[in-house]
Amino acid sequence: MFIQTLAAAATDAAPQNKFGFVEALQAGGFISYATVVILGIMSFGSFFILFTKFFEQQKILGQYKSIAGFWRAASLKEGATKLEKNSAWRQVVDDGIAADEQVSKMDATEAHDWLHGSLARSEATINAKLAGGLPFLATVGATAPFIGLFGTVVGIYRALIAIGLAGSASIDKVAGPVGEALIMTALGLLVAVPAVLAYNYLQSRNKRVAELLTGFSTDVLANLASKGVVKPALPAAPAAKPAAPAAAAPVKK
Repeated sequence: MFIQTLAAAATDAAPQNKFGFVEALQAGGFISYATVVILGIMSFGSFFILFTKFFEQQKILGQYKSIAGFWRAASLKEGATKLEKNSAWRQVVDDGIAADEQVSKMDATEAHDWLHGSLARSEATINAKLAGGLPFLATVGATAPFIGLFGTVVGIYRALIAIGLAGSASIDKVAGPVGEALIMTALGLLVAVPAVLAYNYLQSRNKRVAELLTGFSTDVLANLASKGVVKPALPAAPAAKPAAPAAAAPVKK
């Protein structure tokens, strides 16, 4: 009983932390809560776009491995069946075949321009889809520090009011508002930096996909214009493994 009394007395005597994160938000009121909520939404959206776009890019790059098998087919229509349905590469081939079916109504110059424009339009559609969400990352990276700065300004303003009311800059009067201001600054940077890194990373991968799409589209155009004669150089197909020799039949005595 005596020990419990001493523990309770020590707990009561311990100083309470009035300058924690939750306490700073409570002191800041609506503006602090609104700033944290906005930054939280930005952070969640940034990571959501990062992961979804990464897996989307990874899927397209993985599908590119089947291009060699596509070019070994006798025709584009036959090769299209070797590509994954609804993939970016299948879309380019299907758009090229659809455009080639219309060239008989045009002269040679118009037919080439039509094929080239159709494939370029197909590329642009795929690249635009891959770029979806990146403007949000760029916006977060550019505006999150200023949103945090807004919370910082409000916190400094509250600290100045506390100094004016107290008549002196005592630490207990300004610690809360100044701490709130620093927290808002840190949160703004914490949200902005990952968004900028994610934007640059995804943008570099999009450029790689765009390069592969451009090369593939050019090869498809050359194949269509030459009526299937021109094809890109392909690595030699892997040689088939020799069959294992059959086991000799036992000799009957």
